[in-house]
Amino acid sequence: MKLFKSLLVAPATIGLLIPLPTFAGEANLNEISKYSNLEQIDLANAFVNDQPNHNSLLAGGEGLVDSYSPDGGFSETTSASFSVDASIGAIDGDSTSEKTVAAYQFNIGLSTSFTGEDSLDIAIDSGSDSAATADDPLGFDTGSSLQVDGVAYSFPVGGISMLVGFDTDISSAFTGACTYSAFTDYMGKCGTDKSVDVGGGGVTVAGSYAFDSGFSLAGGVSGTSDSSAGIMTKEGDDYYGIEAAYTADSWGVAVAYASDDNAGSAETTYWGVNANYSFDIADISVGFETEETSGTDKTGYFVGLTFPEVGPGSVSLGAGTSANFTDAETEYMIYEASYSYPVNDGMTITPGVFIEEKSGDDLTGVMVKSSFSF
Repeated sequence: MKLFKSLLVAPATIGLLIPLPTFAGEANLNEISKYSNLEQIDLANAFVNDQPNHNSLLAGGEGLVDSYSPDGGFSETTSASFSVDASIGAIDGDSTSEKTVAAYQFNIGLSTSFTGEDSLDIAIDSGSDSAATADDPLGFDTGSSLQVDGVAYSFPVGGISMLVGFDTDISSAFTGACTYSAFTDYMGKCGTDKSVDVGGGGVTVAGSYAFDSGFSLAGGVSGTSDSSAGIMTKEGDDYYGIEAAYTADSWGVAVAYASDDNAGSAETTYWGVNANYSFDIADISVGFETEETSGTDKTGYFVGLTFPEVGPGSVSLGAGTSANFTDAETEYMIYEASYSYPVNDGMTITPGVFIEEKSGDDLTGVMVKSSFSF
């Protein structure tokens, strides 16, 4: 009799218990459905889920999330790159300070594609509160707040690669022919700062076409984008530039013309050429630039050598004028030497020294720069 009663009570008890987990599971799914697609929920793991959280941010620095992630994450075609540069050293002859100082800059690059052939690129920069020295030639970014440093969209039109951007240089569409591994910022322009490396910085439209032979053509225009001046007006500072370049296996050459209307003042025009040649033990790069304003001509030049295999790293030696000078002006030079070696795939150490001639005391700097990319 007791056994019979137990058999009657057991099903009733089980019947009361079964709806409880079912209801709890439904309530949990109702909450989850506010944030996720129900087709993506594993019912067996409504409460216990050992899988990783796929709504992640910048996993591995790639800026990607899985294809089944909810809306709001980075798309599969979006990538992120990061870099940090830090330096420590001293500059003798600096008018402000000859103390040992340190500086840094942090850069983020975001890139995404919508068709597989286009690219939307955004640069975000940050750096030390102020320049480490009054005459710092490394050219690090300053300002501890993250700031957008440029937005550009590139896309094909037939065989032409088009570029439209804000705070973007015309030379972003140029090929160039300088392979020198520079230590200071000016040497990185290879003596063609205003022609082959023509700026702009406002709203920019440029295009380039690469022929199968290695020959390429590029050109663009850039104008002030603020409301006080307007685009392509005499009040705004507008730039024009065009480049022809040829690149072969062991050498290359680029010739460029650029014009700056100086916001309605006398126009300045520039011609520049840079070239490189790779020998068995070293690569040489040279540059030459002329500029003319109201009949006044100025010239500047550069030469640099890079020895790519010296121990675990490479050696760079460079010399060039610090600006373009007239024949009547005193010509001032910059000299630099550096040794760059990779510690690992994402870290490079570069100790270097430079001398910059001045009308007063020359600047002599000794720096160590650490570069990280991830």
